Amino acid sequence: MSEILKRDKLIKQWIKEAAESIESAKVDSLKVEEKSARNDLVTNMDKKIEEELSRKIRAEFPEDRICGEEGYGDDLKDLKGTVWFVDPIDGTLNFVLQQENFAVMIGVYEEGIGVQGYIYDVVKDNLYSAIKGQGIFCNDQQMKAPKNKSLSEGLIATNSQLMTQDKYSDYRKIADQSMGVRMLGSAGLEVIELLKGNVIAYMASKLSPWDIAAGKVMVEEVGFKVSQFDGSSIDLLNKNKTIFSTGKAFDEIVTVNSK
Repeated sequence: MSEILKRDKLIKQWIKEAAESIESAKVDSLKVEEKSARNDLVTNMDKKIEEELSRKIRAEFPEDRICGEEGYGDDLKDLKGTVWFVDPIDGTLNFVLQQENFAVMIGVYEEGIGVQGYIYDVVKDNLYSAIKGQGIFCNDQQMKAPKNKSLSEGLIATNSQLMTQDKYSDYRKIADQSMGVRMLGSAGLEVIELLKGNVIAYMASKLSPWDIAAGKVMVEEVGFKVSQFDGSSIDLLNKNKTIFSTGKAFDEIVTVNSK
């Protein structure tokens, strides 16, 4: 536990330092590049933040490994030992176009088990965190676990591909069974909406390990579910079609997906 508490203190400090760098960046000083498509962007700040976080992790925990979005991590073939999942700016498109609804995320796993998760809403200055077995917190104040609602009792969150691309049209029947659909454009902040009880599920057609890791720790901490669309376990070495959900809604979503 002493190692976990040491990490907890440092992670909270490092995330706040990263946020200060992000906030100080002017829009006109950003260098924006396309990755796989015109709506898949990376900025010089994404790269700078991940490089800085990776450097700090390696300095304090040289035996640990890192899985990062922008190439400063390790080439992981397994999840042995301690692995850090780093997403320097989750919601880069929002960061570039809106200057809000983006987050810094860190997840720490030991032997493949999530032990710590952190999602920092930079603009709202809210740091959400969880240590396995100790509950979920916002700015070090414990949060109440959300209610376990069914699909018909609440809103679902999703990514734009599920709603716009015809190859995902079958999944829209899940939206029809809910009370409505909402989108923020940040996997981490969508998970926070679930933890706050504002939605009963978040579904995304393709999330990378760094998009999932921190939120998975938090969602499982309140007894909710995280899986692939077919109900199988998340693979933190690959991309996943991902569901974060209340227990009741999860069973309904998986049943609809299987038809």
